[in-house]
Amino acid sequence: MSATSAKVSRKENSNHDGADETSEKEQQEAIEHIDEVQNEIDRLNEQASEEILKVEQKYNKLRQPFFQKRSELIAKIPNFWVTTFVNHPQVSALLGEEDEEALHYLSRVEVTEFEDIKSGYRIDFYFDENPYFENKALSKEFNVNESGDPVSKSTEIKWKAGKDLTKRTGQTPNKAGKKRQHEEPESFFTWFTDHSDAGADELGEVIKDDIWPNPLQYYLVPDMEDEEGDGNDDDDEEEGLEDIDEGEEEEGEDEDEDGDGEDGEDDGEDD
Repeated sequence: MSATSAKVSRKENSNHDGADETSEKEQQEAIEHIDEVQNEIDRLNEQASEEILKVEQKYNKLRQPFFQKRSELIAKIPNFWVTTFVNHPQVSALLGEEDEEALHYLSRVEVTEFEDIKSGYRIDFYFDENPYFENKALSKEFNVNESGDPVSKSTEIKWKAGKDLTKRTGQTPNKAGKKRQHEEPESFFTWFTDHSDAGADELGEVIKDDIWPNPLQYYLVPDMEDEEGDGNDDDDEEEGLEDIDEGEEEEGEDEDEDGDGEDGEDDGEDD
């Protein structure tokens, strides 16, 4: 290689290295700017959350008189809450026959979200005098401890002698449970003693976010077995009508054939 060629080669490598350094510097600056922009986005998200929380608190207060009025009206309907729970696909899977019997004494359900919504909520179940436990009310509360971790606590159920449903592992599932192939459901009432995962309490969230906002939609769910039975009856009726129609058509055809024959004989006699 000549001296001139060597100089050109060194110059090209030097330019290439410079380009790499410039590219890396630009990338680093871009990353720093992205981080700054992201901080602004996070700040706005936090501000939005605070404003949304204030709106939720405002409308929670506005909804309270309507919830109260709804509870007064529900109290006029026997077995409203047990029917609602049995008709709900997720809750019904937790109900054995004896759970359902106990819930026939459930007269009122109330969900209360704390003023600082982020801190939690409470679900209260009010019962009439019943053969299962002494309590007039059972509650489960969800909140956040000092460390910011979700926790829960609940009323201790004072079971009457021999009536503790949480100790009966062989409960017979109700009809809804059978449909969903839950052969041995846990008792609904074990939920009151389960505090293992307060941050993801499925039953609590279903009651608070799905059932409580509009329990009427589940109370009014028609019995699927009745619907299926009605459908079969309709099919049977339609089949019966088809058979009758076919029979009438066949008889009509026979009469026509007989009529044609008689006409033929008459024509013959006239000839």
